[in-house]
Amino acid sequence: MQSPPNKRAKSTAMAPQARRIHARSGEIWSIAEEVPVEIGFNGKAWSVMLATPSELEDLAIGLALTEGVIASGTEIEAVEIKAYPEGISADIRVAADAIIEARRGRRTLSGRTGCGLCGIESLAALHTPKHRRTATGTPPDKAVKHAFSTLAAHQPLNRQTHSVHAAAWCTMEGDILSVREDVGRHNALDKLAGHLLRGGEIAEPGFVLMSSRCSFELIFKAARIGASAIACLSAPTGRAIDLAEALDLAILARGPGGSVIRFEAEANS
Repeated sequence: MQSPPNKRAKSTAMAPQARRIHARSGEIWSIAEEVPVEIGFNGKAWSVMLATPSELEDLAIGLALTEGVIASGTEIEAVEIKAYPEGISADIRVAADAIIEARRGRRTLSGRTGCGLCGIESLAALHTPKHRRTATGTPPDKAVKHAFSTLAAHQPLNRQTHSVHAAAWCTMEGDILSVREDVGRHNALDKLAGHLLRGGEIAEPGFVLMSSRCSFELIFKAARIGASAIACLSAPTGRAIDLAEALDLAILARGPGGSVIRFEAEANS
């Protein structure tokens, strides 16, 4: 898959990702920031969410991809980022005929960092992704353990704040290639999706590694970017398992003593 043009608009300086405050104990803490981010297409607002003010081009493109509003990023001309007193806007400049209007209309203009379904109009909006790679296998336990053991070294913002999530793209051998951080776990995965799409890496074999629990919206997004599996720090919810089975996506979790627990999706006959 070709990558979209890697263009950035000139904009006002972005908000900081963290602030330093004095705790009552006398210690100085770095506190993660979350700001309202409005994402739109060609000057028309589409969704507003709270997010960490970094890699917003990745967030905008990734959300559009994982929500199915764009099938690919090849038609994207630029993402224009502007800062305002109320928040930040990320406007995707894209050919009008490249926008899947039926999907754009299924999300309202409200989103929160902790909710993966904010704005979904109906249960019918939760459909099987049309553009995903057929996985050729899942990563071995050794690879997953290696990825988990090295994830912290790729989380600079979390080292400062101890409060943000990470989404990582790993090779099938467990080497971490890319990481995105955000106060919202699904924001982090959307940022990762946008980064992979912009870099032309969507078609590459690999799996998603999350520093969070495994909820079903993460399953949906991982399938959209063609992951062979998703590995999370905790066990999945029942709905996540049901969706993973429908999408033929393997769920992996870190178990006691660093073991890997597999919640394999059954292959469709």
